[in-house]
Amino acid sequence: MELLNIKNLFVNAGNKEILKGLNLKINKGEIHVIMGPNGAGKSTLANIILNNPAYKIISGEIDFEGENINELKTDERARKGIFMSFQTPEEVPGISVTNFLKAAKNAKEKEPIKIFAFKKELEENMKKLNMNPSYSTRDLNVGFSGGEKKKNEILQMLTLKPKLAILDETDSGLDVDAIRTVSKGINMYKNSENSVLIITHSTKILQELKVDYVHILVDGKIVKTGTDSLASEIEKEGYAKYINM
Repeated sequence: MELLNIKNLFVNAGNKEILKGLNLKINKGEIHVIMGPNGAGKSTLANIILNNPAYKIISGEIDFEGENINELKTDERARKGIFMSFQTPEEVPGISVTNFLKAAKNAKEKEPIKIFAFKKELEENMKKLNMNPSYSTRDLNVGFSGGEKKKNEILQMLTLKPKLAILDETDSGLDVDAIRTVSKGINMYKNSENSVLIITHSTKILQELKVDYVHILVDGKIVKTGTDSLASEIEKEGYAKYINM
């Protein structure tokens, strides 16, 4: 069943055209990967799906569960079930990890959350992600290492249970063990009713995932779609053969 359908999307950042007629369809239960050279528009795609105001849709359509969401604000898209993990997670002094997640989950749910069940689930997920339980009481991302910040993004995903999780270079700068933990979190989250869109430069995060489609994004368009073998090809040969397509 279709979850996200992007049709002929043109997007600008300021006066610069970044996406140039991009098409992408994601069904429930699928893992999609976007790869491409620097400046191709990968992060722009992630940001426009969640309506980052730094980017503007010039034409085209973003449909989520059959509804055109072009005019919806970021918080409205989040409540519909779209989540994004950022390349560089922000530090938020004054609000603990637990309170942040509690507020986010309350904003998403139609009924108040059950505190005991919420805390128990949070503790279990932190344990599975090899996160020190003391981090739950610390200010959000303040003083966290790069790896702990990325794990915390995955913890948010597991807590909020979105329909679509967009992971924008979540594996960037992580060592092998941390990448393995992030992959474990994705597998914990993944089911037949949700989907994942992974934006990455590396195939390491894909090694323990069952990837359905790999897309090559060059100069604002998807120029090639294939299986995980396409990611392996890019790892060995680079993007040269696709740049002038």
